[in-house]
Amino acid sequence: MWWSIWWVWIVGALLLAILEVVAPAQIFLGFALGAAGVGAALLIGVPGLASSTPLMLLTFAVLSLIAWLVLRPLMGIRKGQVKHFEHDINED
Repeated sequence: MWWSIWWVWIVGALLLAILEVVAPAQIFLGFALGAAGVGAALLIGVPGLASSTPLMLLTFAVLSLIAWLVLRPLMGIRKGQVKHFEHDINED
């Protein structure tokens, strides 16, 4: 069960963080934080997490969703912010 080893989740988190830098879509960072959270939980030995794959995946999904919901207002378009275009490149 390689997915129940803590360092596999940390490596996955690092790969997702690198993917966020390469393709800045502001979504991979939430998944990276979720994977890091599961890796940290496995490292400290949260009871029952390592023995239950569905619980591990549910923890990853919940942590990723929470991270995305927290990061979205911080990194996305702010409320009331609108993009205005003064010039259309197709008009010339």
